[in-house]
Amino acid sequence: MTPIKKPRDARRRLAPTERESVADPALIEVSVTTPEQLFNSLDPFPFRERDLDKEAEEFIVGWARELPQTSAIRIRVHMPRANVGKWSADEMQQAFHSYFAYREAALGRDLSELFRNGRRSLLIGLTVLLLSVATSELFRASFGHEGIFAVLNEGLIILGWVANWRPLEIFLYDWWPIVSRQRLYRRLSAASAEFAFKSEA
Repeated sequence: MTPIKKPRDARRRLAPTERESVADPALIEVSVTTPEQLFNSLDPFPFRERDLDKEAEEFIVGWARELPQTSAIRIRVHMPRANVGKWSADEMQQAFHSYFAYREAALGRDLSELFRNGRRSLLIGLTVLLLSVATSELFRASFGHEGIFAVLNEGLIILGWVANWRPLEIFLYDWWPIVSRQRLYRRLSAASAEFAFKSEA
C-alpha cells in the first residue's frame, strides 16, 4: 500500500493571515486550493458529511484555543473563486457544524465513560480501604504493633489509600481537560463560515 503523504506546502496553505487576525480576534482563517482539502479523502460519505482532514482540524482547533472564550467564532476559508464548485458558505458552515457537534457528542460519551470508571474505581478503592483498615486493626489486636507487625499494619493502611488514587485522580483532575475541549467544540459547531476568494496567481 502506498503511504499517504502530506503535500509539502500544507503548512503554507493553512497559514493564517496575520493582519486580519489582529483586527478580528474571533476570526479563524484557512487557505486551501479546493474545499475538498478540508475533508478526509478516505471517508466514504459525501463531502458535506465527511470528517475534517486531521491537519485542518488541528489547525482550526489550535487557533480556536487562542481566541477569547466569550467571542463568537468565524471561520473564513480562502480559495480561488473558480474552485468553489457547488459549495456555498451555508453548506460549508453546516459541514463544520455537523463535524464539531459530532466531536462534542463523542467527548460527552468519553466523559460519561470516565465518570462511570471513576465510580467503579471509587467503589473498589473504598472496599480495599475498609478491608485494609479492618485487617490492620485485627492484626494490631492479635499481635500488637511492634516489629514486623507494625510494618505490616502500616503497609495495609498505605495499600488502602493507594487503592483510592485512581478515582481521586479522575474526579479531581482528569475530567477538566475533556470538559474544556467539549466547550471548545461546542463553540466551533456554532461558528459561522464564509469564503474569501484569492487571486488565481
